[in-house]
Amino acid sequence: MRQGLSLRVSQHLALTPQLQQSIRLLQLSTLELAQEVGQMLDENPFLERANEEAERESYGLTQSDAPVSRSDQESENATYSGATHVEQKSATAENDTEFSRAEEVPDWGGDGSQPLSADDSEWGTDAPARGNNLSDADNTDATELARSGLSLQDFLQTQALKFRLSDEDRAALWYLIQSLNDDGYLEDELIELARGLAGDDDAQLEDLLHHFTVALGLLQSLQPTGVGAHNLAQCLRLQLLALQQEAQTDAGVLLAALRICEQPMELLARRDVRQLTTLCAATDAQVRAAIALIARLEPKPGRRFVDVERNIVVPDVLVVQVGKGAQAKFQVRLNAEVMPRLRVHDIYANALKGHKAVGSDAANAAALQQRLQEARWFIKNIQQRFDTILRVSSAIVERQKSFFVHGELAMRPLVLREIADELGLHESTISRVTTAKYMATPFGTFELKYFFGSGLGTESGGNASSTAVRALLKQFVAAENPKKPFSDNQLSEMLKEQGIECARRTVAKYREGLRIAPATLRKAL
Repeated sequence: MRQGLSLRVSQHLALTPQLQQSIRLLQLSTLELAQEVGQMLDENPFLERANEEAERESYGLTQSDAPVSRSDQESENATYSGATHVEQKSATAENDTEFSRAEEVPDWGGDGSQPLSADDSEWGTDAPARGNNLSDADNTDATELARSGLSLQDFLQTQALKFRLSDEDRAALWYLIQSLNDDGYLEDELIELARGLAGDDDAQLEDLLHHFTVALGLLQSLQPTGVGAHNLAQCLRLQLLALQQEAQTDAGVLLAALRICEQPMELLARRDVRQLTTLCAATDAQVRAAIALIARLEPKPGRRFVDVERNIVVPDVLVVQVGKGAQAKFQVRLNAEVMPRLRVHDIYANALKGHKAVGSDAANAAALQQRLQEARWFIKNIQQRFDTILRVSSAIVERQKSFFVHGELAMRPLVLREIADELGLHESTISRVTTAKYMATPFGTFELKYFFGSGLGTESGGNASSTAVRALLKQFVAAENPKKPFSDNQLSEMLKEQGIECARRTVAKYREGLRIAPATLRKAL
């Protein structure tokens, strides 16, 4: 083997800590960015919010008399107060002034939630969208329940106070209430619950089973009706029995509904009227009315009490229409409420600069200098993040101008590569920018990814956006005859009449994506 020397020239990209932070901040959502800013403010003493400077001035703590050097001026220039913005070429000077005034709002540093009013814990009286209309307590508005923070267990225990029970029965009822899942179902059998407490003691097992049986009957008598059921069939049956006691529904229809609940739930899900008519020994009209009655019941009695995590959507970009009619133009603005107003703490920065470290203090001074540099990087990366979001949003608005004028039916096909080539960025960067970032438009608030869609061929040789095709499908379904809904084949043919080539399988995929049931389930009973 001969040894030799060779010269090779190559290029590679080194991901510096600053670049890694820039990429990470770019892909964060608005709420995640607020958490990141809060954490950075806690960890880095050289970073502060811009409004904290005004507070220090009110207490006479600023160094206004101190001379400002060139490095201090550069540090001050690194301040990001949320006033930087980029606008479309069509914007007027008047709108620029309005935008500058709008950006002087206080910074947004919370989680985006609105403070609850004093009466938010009170019960509302509006009926929910779906319910069995059994009582006022059962018809409590779900929003008010969520705001009040009242859990299903607390609601049931409050009702259980009206019972005069022994200590054993009360403990058994409390145990069953705590064993309910979020939907209000008791998934475990009573024998399993009793065996888990009694162990191998047969006498104690029989005693516990007796108390649990009594407690289950009391639990199933509480509101919301259907709570404590073991499965969906039993839950529906309990609600039907409560309606039967009110005697406000046709007895034949109620009897047919009770018999339907005894059959396999797959038949009810398929609305197999013919087979249910045979199994339930009822007429066709009674079965159809019974299915309609069951559809109005609540399959999950406890879901209105579930403390569902609220996914708050805060728009990062605002699109404002300027002018009307044919002269209408659209201006893209950053949402000033989500832009953190950050700056470098000048007192600490000047103190570090004026301090001459000797000996062991040199290492500490170097560490503090590194923290100061990190604060400047963080401010610069946040500014770059919002600038990139605004550039991408402006390019999207320019490409999808027809959408902002005519709605989603006028959406054009658009892919990430088009925006990336126009702005000189990589597709992965565009993907990070458009993920979990939202734009407020005259037609609502949409994720930036909503404006991207593949194209379908048309008879004229052009392309139609998949988003526009989905909107067209929604219009077709909304205008159909409920007694004769359109099948996927018919919807495909209707799209072809509009000049859009769309196969039946593609129609089915779009329909499922829009959460539209197939024709057999959309058919009116």
